[in-house]
Amino acid sequence: MPDGGRLGFGAPRRAVSPYAERADPIDNAVDRIAERWLGWAEARWPLHRRRLARRAARIAALEPRYAALRSHQLVALAHTLARQTLRHTPGRDPLAHLLAVLAELLFRTLGKRPYPVQLMGAMALLEGRLVEMATGEGKTITGMPAALAAALRGEPVHVVTVNDYLAGRDGAEIAPLAERLGLSVGIVETEMDPAARAAAYACDLTYVSNANVTFDYLRDRVALGQARGPARARLASLIGGRAGAGLTLRGLGFAIVDEADSVFIDEARTPLILSSSGDEADAARLYNTGLRLARALRAGADFELDEMRRSVTLTEAGKERLAAEAAGLDGQWRVRLAREELVVQALSALHLFELGRDYIVDDGGVQIVDEYSGRVMPDRTWQGGLHQMIEAKEGVEVTGRKVTLASITYQRFFRRYVRLAGMTGTGMELAGEFRETYGLVTVRIPRHRPLRRRHVGSRFFQTAAGRWRAVAARVGQLAAQGRPVLIGTRSVEASEHLSRVLDEAGLAHRVLNARSDEAEADIVAAAGQRGAVTVATNVAGRGTDIALGEGVRELGGLHVILTEYHESSRIDRQLYGRAGRQGDPGTTEAIVSREDELFTRYTPRLLRLARAARMPLLDTLMRRTAQSRAEREHAITRREQVRLDKQLESSMAFAGQRE
Repeated sequence: MPDGGRLGFGAPRRAVSPYAERADPIDNAVDRIAERWLGWAEARWPLHRRRLARRAARIAALEPRYAALRSHQLVALAHTLARQTLRHTPGRDPLAHLLAVLAELLFRTLGKRPYPVQLMGAMALLEGRLVEMATGEGKTITGMPAALAAALRGEPVHVVTVNDYLAGRDGAEIAPLAERLGLSVGIVETEMDPAARAAAYACDLTYVSNANVTFDYLRDRVALGQARGPARARLASLIGGRAGAGLTLRGLGFAIVDEADSVFIDEARTPLILSSSGDEADAARLYNTGLRLARALRAGADFELDEMRRSVTLTEAGKERLAAEAAGLDGQWRVRLAREELVVQALSALHLFELGRDYIVDDGGVQIVDEYSGRVMPDRTWQGGLHQMIEAKEGVEVTGRKVTLASITYQRFFRRYVRLAGMTGTGMELAGEFRETYGLVTVRIPRHRPLRRRHVGSRFFQTAAGRWRAVAARVGQLAAQGRPVLIGTRSVEASEHLSRVLDEAGLAHRVLNARSDEAEADIVAAAGQRGAVTVATNVAGRGTDIALGEGVRELGGLHVILTEYHESSRIDRQLYGRAGRQGDPGTTEAIVSREDELFTRYTPRLLRLARAARMPLLDTLMRRTAQSRAEREHAITRREQVRLDKQLESSMAFAGQRE
């Protein structure tokens, strides 16, 4: 994140907090528009990339010098160079030498020497930029020298990724090199107790998921209460107790966010809410009554569904019918606004949220499935009684409604890091929003090797059943050739349905979804072997490197089949990116149905035309239009979320900051 205020002018303000973090920026509509256009223009300006390429070439030229040194000499030199980077010396470039030393140590410790393009990415990260690298180009290796260099300079470093699996994998991989340099590595997992979490954050480098670090920040805010500022914290310590005692984090120093488009964009549509369970007498009876009343209402006459915005609106006739149906009931049902709110949530649970797509039932409870990552989000619940309505709908124990303790959006949280950087495989189309919202300038890093992946086409079928039969037939052809196949689905339900279809066809396969993510490492390790067939939700869509088995390259590499387009074309490209990594061969194709939700929800008129005409050009137009509308809706939602967040913050200023 570039230093300075909006548009790069002025020094960043420090937040009123007992540990290091930035204050929220002060901006206006003109600033935001200018930032968006600057972000778009800078991302396409070639000078940043050319400058990084020249510096990477200088680093590569230093390789023979440092290859001749002993390892202990390299370690001592790394610490010396790290200190030198903290001060500006004309005519010297200690950062280039530091990265050259780290590259040599990385090779000696892990057997991997960073390519010049990866060194370009590492330098861009240290400059506080958003780095776009094509899928399969080695973002994990790119982030290592940047994280180590920052930690050697004494910055608290958080390497943030999208889930516990990737945080644990990447943290374990860098640990031997970090220990060699005298640096400690902490890994934060969801099920950790508070003491273990604090110990992980106390390390020089901390690997953590975006949800975990944000919720830990909110817990610190709740623990601080009114002793937010340094002066009040010192006063509290004088009265009794150590300043900052009981806090989990040690500050928001430098964050490197992997899969940044997922964290900054896809998951930024809703705020993160820290809550506790409230007491709610007769909760099961209340929500079951709501479901009974909702089932008595008629779609179109009593309520209207907006599937594109996933909202329900009661008509005037529906409100009157609800009042009549609720006559004689006591409690909240006597209050018009309360009963209408409850029934709207019941209608949403019945008509907008589906088992196997939006949630699963596991261990006797409803667990939300993240639509972007395909993973279960433990301890997350929907607000406003919706979660309880879904529990009642599925016949599991109904929990009490949650009481909000604190909340924050990802947009506000990540802007509070003193320094921020990110990596993604798909960032150019979002460059304006990255600059406007997070102050990050996007730079595209070239490929190390030419892309050998081929897209062999897209096929549209009238029905979902026809699509699944075609997928099974295609898998049979490829399996007979011995090629590994990865089949991507959008939901748990779809992956399990396809599994049954493949079973009926006698095709051996493995399934990776939210119900089986504990076996993720084993399934991913086998997915590139000869003849392997893997059915996966978006669990396998990001961050997974599928290594090809012996003889697979000669057969054409991994083949990826997309069975349903996502609302963002970026996520489709992430799935395709599992094939053809680092110059390997690979192929992709799409086998989809015109019945898919993307089309029925966003382009119903074009869908009717496409069903009648059955023209490939019309199918392509329908897909592009639907994804464009979906992405536009999501962008509006994100901007509205930030606006509401700021409004609420301003209206509650008299009571202190709300998180």
